[in-house]
Amino acid sequence: MKYVVVSGGVVSGLGKGVTASSIGLILKSCGFRVTAIKIDPYLNIDAGTMSPIEHGEVYVLDDGGEVDLDLGNYERFMDIKLTRENNITTGKVYKHVLEKERRGDYLGKTVQVVPHITDAIQEWIERAAKIPVDGQSGPPDVCVIELGGTIGDIESMPFIEALGQFSYRVGSDNFCLIHVSLVPVLNVVGEQKTKPTQHSVKDLRGLGLSPNILACRSTKPLEDNVKAKLSQFCQVPMENIVTLYDCPNIWHIPLLLKEQKAHEAILRVLNLTGIAKEPALEEWSLMAKMTDKLHVPVRIAVVGKYTELLDSYLSIHKALLHAAVARRKKLVIDWISASDLEQGAKNENPDAYKAAWKLLRGADGILVPGGFGNRGVEGKILAAKYARENKVPYLGICLGMQLAVVEYARNVLGLPDANSAELDPNTKNPCVVFMPEGSKTHMGGTMRLGSRRTYFQSKDSKAAKLYGNRSFVDERHRHRYEVNPAMVPRFESSGLAFPGKDETGQRMEIIELPNHPFYVGAQFHPEYKSRPGKPSPLFLGLIGAASGELNSLLQQSCQESTVTRPQSNGKLERVYWKGAAKKPVSVVYSLCDRVYS
Repeated sequence: MKYVVVSGGVVSGLGKGVTASSIGLILKSCGFRVTAIKIDPYLNIDAGTMSPIEHGEVYVLDDGGEVDLDLGNYERFMDIKLTRENNITTGKVYKHVLEKERRGDYLGKTVQVVPHITDAIQEWIERAAKIPVDGQSGPPDVCVIELGGTIGDIESMPFIEALGQFSYRVGSDNFCLIHVSLVPVLNVVGEQKTKPTQHSVKDLRGLGLSPNILACRSTKPLEDNVKAKLSQFCQVPMENIVTLYDCPNIWHIPLLLKEQKAHEAILRVLNLTGIAKEPALEEWSLMAKMTDKLHVPVRIAVVGKYTELLDSYLSIHKALLHAAVARRKKLVIDWISASDLEQGAKNENPDAYKAAWKLLRGADGILVPGGFGNRGVEGKILAAKYARENKVPYLGICLGMQLAVVEYARNVLGLPDANSAELDPNTKNPCVVFMPEGSKTHMGGTMRLGSRRTYFQSKDSKAAKLYGNRSFVDERHRHRYEVNPAMVPRFESSGLAFPGKDETGQRMEIIELPNHPFYVGAQFHPEYKSRPGKPSPLFLGLIGAASGELNSLLQQSCQESTVTRPQSNGKLERVYWKGAAKKPVSVVYSLCDRVYS
């Protein structure tokens, strides 16, 4: 097993996750089977109970693991399926060690950070690295490990010590350390400054780790004299110093690394030069460049409650982007705080209220994502009502679906006090109820989590057609509440359809208004399985409807169950939802202007 560790210095938010994902993609394109591990030094067991505004979205895996959003980047870039074991936290490690201590596994020894915690970290890395994540049997060839936080953080110290011991134990031919650092440009002098990176590498060396490669974040490519200076003071060869400068979109990062021969540096360190293929990134390159050339806009209003930090909806953003690129549209997202749509905002902050409603009314489509708690709920309900009454394409996810049901009950069924039991436990018309298997005393890991099966009740629904008229689909879930099954007959008799249900037929998974251009809600989170070149069907439907192309999209989905993506030979490839690619499409992809003709 070969290990590539990505650390970060100077400041947080440099893009270690995208860098690690890009490295994994390049190594995969070289012919290796690749997996990934994210180390998060916080004391939480997992990300499930953390605020999206503070930490970004909680990403959910097939096995129900609630993990850091960077694992979403790994899955999207490398097209793999990770497990909860691939996210290591301080909380998990200490819990594991303390449970062993309580069982008496340490035979009366004094349990210490070194060696017990550091040994547990190394054992976890080796165990997780062997888990196949690409659908094949046997362990992967390379494991990319991202060390969260910044070098010098006190909470990272046990992991850095463990990685230092680990590098010695597995040998220098099996361990490559890439350090992502900042090379700022001061506006006053206009010069790229190397001192922050020098000090970061000095700190890293003082902790027992020496970087093999430097990945320097900057606004523009590093000048040769700057590289020479970094090489001299950081003791890293010039050919092992790469620049990650600002790009139009993050899909260019793997291409930047390839252009600067970062893969060759990694392969040299890991002694893999003789067996690696030349990275095959032609398709990725075409996709990245095409995205920059798109000019026909599609405007989507995302009505959420965590819009202060856009990472709160990172997978939503990426899924919309994947779908927009597949439909050759330039994605424009208007982020609307749900609270600004409410009557209270009209009185307290009229400017924000007017601005929010102007954006909503100007949208080609509306998306209401998941969330928890009362804040902003009435604004989301108003957005669902506006979309329903004005025939604006609508996609509600998790809470967004539940509130669409509440809105329908209030304004179509004539139940003004209808609500979710989560939001009003005393409501006389609970449209959404607590799931019987849930826990009201413990919050972490107690929701309905992970991949669950949804069975389509009819092939006539838009949702079923978008999924290629399959009998069922597996999607990821994260919720405690569900549509009240006792009210379903009343909803159905008034025109609200439930084309997707679980295996019992009692749990509503998909809602749809048949007489609306596109009004769909999903209890699951389709965004988690969207990939570049393989967009989520429901997001594809929203973008198609918002662009006025839903009918042609549905015909294509029913007949082929495919989407198209560019090949290196300039043609399009049909990608089948169920499996591998088949024959190329006859449509030509223009290499001149990167648009379909």
